[in-house]
Amino acid sequence: MADLPLVSIVTPSFNQVRYIEATIQSVLGQEYPRIEYIIVDGGSTDGTVDIIKRYESRLAWWVSEKDKGQTDAINKGFARATGEILAWINSDDTYEPGAVAAAVQYLQGHPEVGMVYADCNFINEDGRVIGKFGSAQTDYRLLRRGYVHIPQQTMFLRADLWRQVGPLDPSFYFAMDYDLWTRIAARSQLKYLPGQTWANFRLHTTGKTIAADDRCWPEMVRVHYRDGGSFFSVIVAKYYIRKLVAPLWNWRRRKMFNL
Repeated sequence: MADLPLVSIVTPSFNQVRYIEATIQSVLGQEYPRIEYIIVDGGSTDGTVDIIKRYESRLAWWVSEKDKGQTDAINKGFARATGEILAWINSDDTYEPGAVAAAVQYLQGHPEVGMVYADCNFINEDGRVIGKFGSAQTDYRLLRRGYVHIPQQTMFLRADLWRQVGPLDPSFYFAMDYDLWTRIAARSQLKYLPGQTWANFRLHTTGKTIAADDRCWPEMVRVHYRDGGSFFSVIVAKYYIRKLVAPLWNWRRRKMFNL
């Protein structure tokens, strides 16, 4: 067991009392024997802290204090992490059994790959599967064109890459993961493993994906321009098209998932 890499997993949290216990259990229930689990709570007042305390003997570290939001919490957690492989799972999402072991096995066998990800379910407030994330292989060129296709919940990356390109940019509210992936992809390979479902992405009315989806693409375009991208590009065109159809898109998504 000692020769297995330590995996550090961070959960950023704020007022997610309804969901966080399922998240915690999905991490602590992994059969992989070397997990360092860190929870960074932003000062929840809804009972979240009471749930965290039930599991504190199995946590490497946790804190509940006012912070600057999700990005700040993830950075704070990774600053404490000591593992060779890093991941974060939000406090309303869950891992599938075997996810950590599968990610470690792949990274151990493919040293040229810096980040690995897999398939992901959409689940509703009650944990029922209601769809599938459109995961697909991507790379630096495709990311710069707006072809993301990475479910953050399934992502595992090497800590040495994080030390080269991190931390997350705190000026991003939504696209901090996209920004990180472009920086990683500029230095290393990303690998998608089809047919392996590693996590569940919970869609609910108070989640960022539903409540603040309109903030994602403007931030992605900001990354594009920051890195020297042109106005006459695929990602900019996709942004303006998406901006036009966003009201219909969000209405259809809410109806499809009964949100």
